[in-house]
Amino acid sequence: MDELLVALLAVGMLVAAFGYASVGHGGASAYIAAMALAGIAPQEMRPIALLLNILVSSLGTWKFCRAGYFRWRLFWPFAVVSIPMAYLGGAITLPGQAYKILVGVVLLYAAVQLWRSGKGGEEMRAVREPPLGWAMAIGAAMGLLAGLTGVGGGIFLSPLLLMLVWAGIKQTSAVAAPFILVNSIAGLAAGFVAKSATLPAYVWILAAAVLAGGWLGAEYGSRRFTNPVVRRVLAVVLALAGAKMVSV
Repeated sequence: MDELLVALLAVGMLVAAFGYASVGHGGASAYIAAMALAGIAPQEMRPIALLLNILVSSLGTWKFCRAGYFRWRLFWPFAVVSIPMAYLGGAITLPGQAYKILVGVVLLYAAVQLWRSGKGGEEMRAVREPPLGWAMAIGAAMGLLAGLTGVGGGIFLSPLLLMLVWAGIKQTSAVAAPFILVNSIAGLAAGFVAKSATLPAYVWILAAAVLAGGWLGAEYGSRRFTNPVVRRVLAVVLALAGAKMVSV
């Protein structure tokens, strides 16, 4: 790949990692969006996005847990079934056109959710525990979709937790980060076992960029809220990439 294009991708992903890590996400939807706009082949998108997701969500998991927001009781019902389903999804290789349409829809959904999250601010609400059966069923569906597309599932879990009042904003971020981490590991492992995942040499440049952005974002987000403008700029990028994927 052209060195200038790799450099531009790295800069864009650094900014995306900062914005996503600040809310406990790994940023896979933004990485896929950037790669779609750069014309990277679909078969390369998923493993790259999953690897970068693992790096950034690891930082988010550590930062938010250290800040005291993680709740095991909220995390495990979703994760226990999402992990094997993410592995299953990661082992499935969709036809190129089907993958583009599915990812395009996911990116458009992510754009809407990211734009709505731009209001910022902590909400003071009394949260309730999610029903075990519903949490496990939702986790299974999110895990499968995460493995199929190369996103970690946090973009689906976070709005659901907030909408159903199962967690506050900081708690949501603290649960989303490890949820993304375990699903991304499962999806990437399945791809390598099935020999459908390959990583290009330039991926390590992108990895260094997202580690830098993710570290800053997770540090910032675990202590205060990120500027809503960053989230809304990312939302526009996701919408453009999603529209491009669906229309191809």
